[in-house]
Amino acid sequence: MPKFFTARENITDTKIIIDNEDANHIRKVLRLDVGDEITVCDGRGIDYTAIISEIGKYVIECDIKNSAKCDTEPEIEITLYQGLPKAAKMDYIIQKNTELGISKIVPAKLARCVVRLEDTQAEAKKTQRWQKISNEAAKQSGRGVIPEVAMPLTVDEILDAVKDSDLVFVPYECETQTHLRDVVESNPDAKKISFIIGPEGGFDVSEIEKFKAAGIKTITLGRRILRTETAAEAVVSMLMYAYNEI
Repeated sequence: MPKFFTARENITDTKIIIDNEDANHIRKVLRLDVGDEITVCDGRGIDYTAIISEIGKYVIECDIKNSAKCDTEPEIEITLYQGLPKAAKMDYIIQKNTELGISKIVPAKLARCVVRLEDTQAEAKKTQRWQKISNEAAKQSGRGVIPEVAMPLTVDEILDAVKDSDLVFVPYECETQTHLRDVVESNPDAKKISFIIGPEGGFDVSEIEKFKAAGIKTITLGRRILRTETAAEAVVSMLMYAYNEI
C-alpha cells in the first residue's frame, strides 16, 4: 500500500489532507482515484489507513479508516554528526542511514572537510535539499518518523549538542584498543546515542583531543579503514543489531 507523510495539523479525528508534493504524485504519477486506500503518516510515529475521498488540483482529501502506532521505529534514538563530504556522498549517507532507522543527521564543519558552505544562506539551502532526501527515504522505507537533517555545526557546537546523549563515541582510524562492542556493553540501557564521523581526510588531531577532553571515547571499527560514506552506515547497522532493533 502506498505510504505518504502529511503535517500533523492536516489530520482531524475523521479526515486527512495531503497538500504537499505527494498530492501531485498521487494524482499524476500513481493515478490513484477516489476510493483507493493509502497509508498516511503524521511523521511522529502514527500511521493512518485512509480512503481517498476527494482529489483536487493541489489537495487530496481522505477519510480515516483506522490508525495505529508505526511498528518500524526503533526504541533507540541515533544521531549522526557527519563531517561534510564531497559531491553526492552526503545524499547517499542521508538516504541509507534513514533507511536503517537513524533519528537525526547533523552535518559537521570539521577541519579537513573539503566542502565549505559559504554562508548561512548556503547552509540553509543545502540543508533544505538534504531534508527532502530524508523525507523520500523515510517514505520509501516505511518509516514512521522523518529524520531531521539539521544545520551544520562546528566541533564546539557538537560538543554542546551531545551533552544530553546517553552514549557518545567517535570512530577513529588511529584507535586500536576500544571497539564498538566495548562502549555498547558499558551502556546496555542507552536510549540516546550520538557518534561523529570524520570527512574524507579524517579528523584533525586537535579535534580528537577536544573530544577526548570532553570525555568522548574513540573507537576502532576494525583493521580496515572505511570510507566516510561507509562508516556511518556500518555503525548504525551494528548499533541496531546490538540493541536488538534488527
